[in-house]
Amino acid sequence: MIEYIQQNLDKGLSLAELAGVVYMSPYHFARLFKQSTGTPPHRFVIRQRIDRARACLATPDSPIAEISRMVGFRTASHFSTVFRRVTGVTPGGYRTGSWRADRPSPEGGTDECH
Repeated sequence: MIEYIQQNLDKGLSLAELAGVVYMSPYHFARLFKQSTGTPPHRFVIRQRIDRARACLATPDSPIAEISRMVGFRTASHFSTVFRRVTGVTPGGYRTGSWRADRPSPEGGTDECH
């Protein structure tokens, strides 16, 4: 399931869709997913999206709005709000290096920026 999530971060990834992939009810899937990962499915997906965005922001190649779409956010403003809530800085601030070097590095993410 984790591989499926990472391969489809640019899509909606609703609880019903994730549960359908493994032929479970959404309730049962959410309970088992949290039991095995320690994190609810929605929070896990958000964390994966932010980790992927961090990797993309490390290089100046793509505009922030494009990165937000690549990691599954419909709007750049929503992406910025969620990114800041998770990391403590805006995507632009993260890109320019104004984030603190002693913050924990992203875990469980991928370095792919596409």
